[in-house]
Amino acid sequence: MGTFKDLTAYSKAFDTSMEIFEKTKRFPKEEVYSLTDQVRRSSRSVCVNLGEGYRKRMYQKHFMAKVSDADMENTETSIWLDFALACKYLDEDSHSRLQVYNGEVGKLLGHMLKYPEKYGAK
Repeated sequence: MGTFKDLTAYSKAFDTSMEIFEKTKRFPKEEVYSLTDQVRRSSRSVCVNLGEGYRKRMYQKHFMAKVSDADMENTETSIWLDFALACKYLDEDSHSRLQVYNGEVGKLLGHMLKYPEKYGAK
């Protein structure tokens, strides 16, 4: 078994986070410590929680807790993206694309939660 970076969920979450980073560079300066910071943090936390959980996968409860945290952060990211659309910081196409990516990550995390043993959790 490889590293957490080999997980499809990690790869997709990382790519989504980086696209969010690029899109948020154009958000207004007054949002830098609120919406910009929040959506960047939550999207990055998906990756961080996956990495932490994978490293402790020998303890299934710890693994599950971290994957659950990643799922929570992924949901938070989706909500911040909705705010960005409502505030007109994201156009419809960018929002839709990011929400599709976010949904794909959510499905992968759901699979990890349902079948932790497939990811080496004991």
